[in-house]
Amino acid sequence: MNAWTFARLALVFLWLATALVSVTSGQQIGYDILSSGGIDGVLADFCVYGGAALDLLLGLWLLTGMAPLACLRVQGAVVLLYSLLLSLVDPGFWAHPFGPLTKNLPVLALILLLHQRQARGPWFD
Repeated sequence: MNAWTFARLALVFLWLATALVSVTSGQQIGYDILSSGGIDGVLADFCVYGGAALDLLLGLWLLTGMAPLACLRVQGAVVLLYSLLLSLVDPGFWAHPFGPLTKNLPVLALILLLHQRQARGPWFD
């Protein structure tokens, strides 16, 4: 397996694991974060399950290799959107020791590197 394939599969894992954790062991954490931002009830359910569904779809899309440049662009936009929304709900997450927001910077860098590599030719070689 080359480094590009490993990088792509690492992102697949990130999206799929996040989707799974969001609706299992981390679900209450998601609800607590949303509640601290004044988001409760049906809207909180939509955010938790909708976010998990979006993460699942992104992971599966990246895994298929279909329209990879579009997939990477959407991923970058979603990471930026998630970062913006979480920053608005609780900017303290930028200083969190486990880096729920700061880790998005290297994730964006990885997405950008994969995008640049894919633009030069398929990463499946």
